[in-house]
Amino acid sequence: MARELEVRREQDLPATPEQVWDAVATGAGNLGWLYPMEVEPRVGGKATRGDSTVVAWEPPHHFAVRATQDGGFSNTLTYRIEPADGGASHLRMGIHWVHTGVVDDTWNWDTKADAAEKHVDFYQHSLPEYLRHFAGRSAVYVRAARGESTEDPADFAALCRRLGLDDDAAVGDRLSLDLPGTDGGSTEVVVDWLSPDFVGLRGPDALYRFFNGSSWNWPIWLGHHLFAEDADEELATKAWNAWLNGA
Repeated sequence: MARELEVRREQDLPATPEQVWDAVATGAGNLGWLYPMEVEPRVGGKATRGDSTVVAWEPPHHFAVRATQDGGFSNTLTYRIEPADGGASHLRMGIHWVHTGVVDDTWNWDTKADAAEKHVDFYQHSLPEYLRHFAGRSAVYVRAARGESTEDPADFAALCRRLGLDDDAAVGDRLSLDLPGTDGGSTEVVVDWLSPDFVGLRGPDALYRFFNGSSWNWPIWLGHHLFAEDADEELATKAWNAWLNGA
């Protein structure tokens, strides 16, 4: 039986359409708030979001990529950008999943749908954080993950305590974050997102993002965006992997 899921979001953004386009439709921009996704700038071009093809390329207003897999599955990501007053922009984005093959218990459709909705909200929050504080700066993306899946929310709660987040922590709180791999160095960060599923911390030169896997029986992982001129992807990845896995 065919199934489909569509997630749509709209938001005003503190940037021109050209700046928003650079953030969502270029490899350099995606490193600053999303994840590594290189884009060949033309309809029919390739994008490294799975095995994706560019299906709309109208800078700076309309960009879309579609990934297809065996078994009748497709996933289309679309951005539409419109100018707004005062040099701002209005963004309409959508994700459309279609599965025309057999959707059995191994597909975990409801779990994937719940995860998609919540991840979209988190990433769409990170986009204006990037545009407001770091637009135009080169970014290094750091990803680290635990090797095992978890169903225990206490695992992510323990990670939050390691970050210095108290039980009554709230968005807007400031704290000192010890940075792994920096010989005891620390930096002041502000909590920009806090939920059972994600933690977002913004520093002067980074967006630190922590993902709770227990909601969907996935591993806990992190995906940071580092903007310091001396950021070293290899060293930072090694250090955050060690931190995340308890070393």
